[in-house]
Amino acid sequence: MPLPDRPHLPLRPLWLCRTCGTPWPCADARLTLLDEYAGDPVGLSVYLCGVLHEATADLHRLHPAERLDPAALFARFLGWARRRAMP
Repeated sequence: MPLPDRPHLPLRPLWLCRTCGTPWPCADARLTLLDEYAGDPVGLSVYLCGVLHEATADLHRLHPAERLDPAALFARFLGWARRRAMP
């Protein structure tokens, strides 16, 4: 019997997907977010900006001696949505 679909939510403070274990937002989470915010790319960007802020704080607390790469975090949490939202 197939397992029911599970939502691809973040495991905080690690910011890995609870379902597939990849860095969140994973591909499935991105598709879900695009569907949830269909027609509202600004709303999606505002939401993802908040997530980026929370993730940066969590990841810094986990690894205070490590320098986080702002460009990589932007691409991971926000950059993908901007590219897809443009006509």
